Amino acid sequence: MFEPSCVTKEVFCYGTLLPGEERWPFLAPYVLGHEPDQVSGRLYDTGLGYPAALFDRVGVVHGVRFRLDPQRCSQALSLLDEIEGAVDGLYHRISLVTAMGVHAHAYQYGGRLEGLVDLPDGNWLGR
Repeated sequence: MFEPSCVTKEVFCYGTLLPGEERWPFLAPYVLGHEPDQVSGRLYDTGLGYPAALFDRVGVVHGVRFRLDPQRCSQALSLLDEIEGAVDGLYHRISLVTAMGVHAHAYQYGGRLEGLVDLPDGNWLGR
């Protein structure tokens, strides 16, 4: 496991970590602010109640960029790594630049591609 880097204190979320979704309560205590944003990539429905994003594909993924508390950023990223399965390889944390030009952490899917259903509008909440 790697140490979280908090040079970037923003995290881009597109699925179950969004407000109102099942994993939002894990992220909420670390958030100081947020705004809608998007990134290049493709969004898929896994059929298991959560999405999968691949940021090396053509398309757009809509989501929210969250500004993390700088004092607790490392703690937040460690928790998110555990929740998102980064430890087991299901998702892995990457750094990317959003459409608004902000450097952010995001979680890219690393599981099996079979059975994924393309969400062409790139919006998990609109599925």
